[in-house]
Amino acid sequence: MGTSAFLLFVMLNACAANQAVMLPAAEQPAAEEAIAVTETAALETLATATAIPAPAQTPTEDTRMKPEDWKNWPIIPEVTEKSREVYLLGKQSGVNPNAFSKIGDCQNIKESFMGIYDLNRYFLTENQKDWQETIDNFRGYFNRDGKAIEQGLNVAAALSPLQADPNECQPTESPLACELRVANPSFAFVAFERWWPNITPPDQYEKYLRIVLDTIMAYGTVPILVTKADNIEGNHQLNLIIAKLAYEYDLPLYNWWRAAQPLPHHGMDSERNDGFHISTDAWTERSAYALGTLDHLWKGLKGIQ
Repeated sequence: MGTSAFLLFVMLNACAANQAVMLPAAEQPAAEEAIAVTETAALETLATATAIPAPAQTPTEDTRMKPEDWKNWPIIPEVTEKSREVYLLGKQSGVNPNAFSKIGDCQNIKESFMGIYDLNRYFLTENQKDWQETIDNFRGYFNRDGKAIEQGLNVAAALSPLQADPNECQPTESPLACELRVANPSFAFVAFERWWPNITPPDQYEKYLRIVLDTIMAYGTVPILVTKADNIEGNHQLNLIIAKLAYEYDLPLYNWWRAAQPLPHHGMDSERNDGFHISTDAWTERSAYALGTLDHLWKGLKGIQ
């Protein structure tokens, strides 16, 4: 019996109880006893109904691919819940919706990564025509080397004020903090490929990459993690860490490693043959998929309130 039905029941019986007072004295005990029995039964029914446990909540199934399967992750990522949360934070705090940053080592300089989209030296296929809107929106930030891109810059150095540009960065700013302040970006590609085994072994790489991601997200900028084409450290340790953090933080990951596999030498520079640098032909492919990633994420997030 519902609560309102019970109250009505009690009110009706209360009226009956008042009427029972008018009965002859010999009949009063029987009437009062009947009312008491009926009210007791109603209370027991209500107690039984409220004691029925609510249905258990079934947790939402996590259908994401696991980090260990990162090689099969899509090249261009989907919008994630965390990216929505961070983008909204940035929108509220005033990040520039027309700006993005590139953060990492020399493989991310404008000559090799996305700079062509500011120089009108690019060609969009029929399937890529819609990307022009994204190029127009972020114009001026493609052919730009930010304050957190440098030859040999690793994930630890990006957090050190000693590595910052003294001409444009404040005395206590790291290259990363300086870039966030100067560019005020809504998105940031994060691609630290250079690995120094004696300075940033895998466990330290993960430690510092976490700090980088936390710093970027706290600013209101959406990080876009990027896998690397090389395997100079062996066993793809760094790509696994990158995928692990993308999974843990629920962040978009641009899987450049997968995109590079069909290319000659899997995108690696066969002339240098140093196990690290990608070929000039791979520059175009890496830039194109990065533009596709930026296009997909920006269009998927720009309208959120």
